[in-house]
Order: sequence, then C-alpha cells, then structure tokens
Amino acid sequence: MGRIRDFLKKRESEGLLRILKPADSRGEGKIYREGKEFVDLSSNDYLGLSTHPKIKDAAREATEKYGTSSSASRLLSGDLNIHHHLEERVANFKGKEAALVFNSGYQANVGIISALYSKGDAIICDRLSHASIIDGILLSGARFFRFNHNDSGHLESILKNNRDNFKDVLIVTETIFSMDGDRPPLCELVELKKRYNCEIMVDEAHATGVFGENGAGVVEEEGLSENIDLVMGTFSKALGSFGAYLACSKMVKDYLINACRSFIYSTALPPSVIAANLAGLDLIKEESFRRKALLENAAFFKEVLRSKGFDVRGSSQIVPLIIGDSQKAIDMSRELQEKGYWALPIRPPTVPSNEARVRFSLTYHHKKELLENLANAICESGCVPAHK
Repeated sequence: MGRIRDFLKKRESEGLLRILKPADSRGEGKIYREGKEFVDLSSNDYLGLSTHPKIKDAAREATEKYGTSSSASRLLSGDLNIHHHLEERVANFKGKEAALVFNSGYQANVGIISALYSKGDAIICDRLSHASIIDGILLSGARFFRFNHNDSGHLESILKNNRDNFKDVLIVTETIFSMDGDRPPLCELVELKKRYNCEIMVDEAHATGVFGENGAGVVEEEGLSENIDLVMGTFSKALGSFGAYLACSKMVKDYLINACRSFIYSTALPPSVIAANLAGLDLIKEESFRRKALLENAAFFKEVLRSKGFDVRGSSQIVPLIIGDSQKAIDMSRELQEKGYWALPIRPPTVPSNEARVRFSLTYHHKKELLENLANAICESGCVPAHK
C-alpha cells in the first residue's frame, strides 16, 4: 500500500491528481453542479441526441418489453433478436459484411486487438492512439511499433524495415483523434496497407454520426469502406447512447465470438440500450441537419480563435486550445468555470509534456452566439499564450 500512497502524493504534488466531480444533471448542452448552470464543453453528446424524445421512448419501450437487463452473456441466454437487428443495421451503415456489438469502446479495442493478433505478428499504431488501443496491443503479445502522429512517411519506414519479419501486420489509427480533433491521411495509410500486405483497423468513435454523407464517419466520407478491414466505433458519443461495435467480415465476427474474451465473458448490453442505439441510427439519417450545424459552428469557433492569435488545432467538433503549461491550463479552466463554461484542462500523461490544453468538445446545442461569447471569455482570461 505504500507504493499506492506514494503515487497519489506525487500526483497531488504535481497537480495531476484526478478526482471525480459529480453533476446534479446534464443535457442539451448544459450541466448543473451544486445548483449552478454551466455550458457543457466537455461532453461527447455531439448531436445532442442523448435527451432526444425518440431515444428515450425507445429505451422505455424496450424496458417494458424485456426488463432492465440482458441477465447473461450472449453465449448463454442474453442473446436477443434485438441485438442481431442492431448488428445488421451497423453492418449496413458501415458498408461491411457483418458487425459485432461490444459493451464499451474500451472493451471493444482491448478485446478485438488481443484476440486477432499474437506473438509472431506486429501492430503499428499512431503515437496518439487511445489508451484502449495501446492496452489491446500490449495484451496481444504482438510486436509493438508506433509511428509519429499522422506521419505516413514514418509508418512506411517502419514497414520497409520490419514487414518481412512478421506473419500478420496491423496498422491502427483513429479517424478523429480525441485530444487533437484532427484526422489521419487515411488514403495514404490504405495505400501502405496494400503495398506491404497488411490489415488496417480504424477507431471511428469520434467520427461516427458527424462525418460522411450518411453520418457513417470519415471512412464513408473518403470512400474507403472496402479498403478498411476493421471499423470500430461507439454508440456513446454522437448517437447519444452507450456501447460499441466492430464492423468487419463474417469470418472475423465468427472468430471473435469464439475467441474475444471481452465479448465472451461480459453480460450483454441491456435491451433498453440496444433499442436506444437503433433509434440513434434512425436519427442520424432523419436529422442530418444536426451534423451540418455542428461542423459549421465548430469551424466558426476555430476561425474566431485563430483570428485572435490563439493556437487552435483540429478539423472537427473537438477544439483543443494549446496552452503548454499544466498550471496555466488549470487556471484558465477555473476562470472559464467562474463565467459559466465547463471546459476542463487536459494534462500529461493524457497529452504529451508541454502540451497541456483546454479542450472544447462542441455539440449541436452550441450555437454561434454562444461560441462568440466563449471566445471573448477566453480572450479576457489573460493566461492563454497567443500563437507565434
């Protein structure tokens, strides 16, 4: 226990100790804490669907029909027709042969990667890949390489020097990166996959529902569905519900049902959540105006900040304002909270050293007038370095 105590003391002394901050309630772009209302700029409810009447009604009706729990894993008695219906919808939505539903994005990435690859294989991921991807690779036993963020030249160098030493090689990237809000050179990665006889997996958690003609994500937008072997994503962000999925070939799905520990040894998602996921897919199609407005407003917010000289990154609804020093990021977050904006600091080890930031996660409910007022509040904070 001494090691644990020392760890916590060190984190606290460095200003890096994470703590939980419960809210009274949240929804429609707002969050309420201790009786005070804030604009919620830390939510992944990108399209504002989590409080949509159709999603709530779908969850309520499924609870009345099936009860509150699936009560078993899908390999026992927890497998319902509604689970299969959702998987058929996801496969069609993503342009793949099959799909498999998981309980969370973390469980999906950890389970998929560690089941499909092992000793004798190699996995090469973007240096800024999500922790769940990293953990899945470490569990797999495959040789682990990282390429510099969005650097296809560095990836090719790794492939050129190492491809012949391994049986199967997987390239992994996100299509919208959660901390930087940017996207990879996906066409270049696909070309390298073909040239070096690899597979490629993408995490579309922050892209699904937001990008693409039908809201299916960056893969759809770039016309690459046939070229991506494994398409993972979540229902817990733009779709306003919970859970995750993998869209893939039927062979891969059948293998995972037999070999993926995070799928086999988990109670299935409750029917209410599955029904909410189905309603979310319907709304992505029916209310496309939401993603259009979100991306327009995000572009407006970034343009305003950049015009004022701030270091703003990304090409999506995730807007990171780079500050550098962790304490300055904390101070700025506090000032914004005092003005009614719930925007949190992101610090190492979540992001690289000297790249602490305040991350603005925009949603459909954040309109231009609100964002302009937010930009003015940022300018008034006085603790953000201008872009040089």
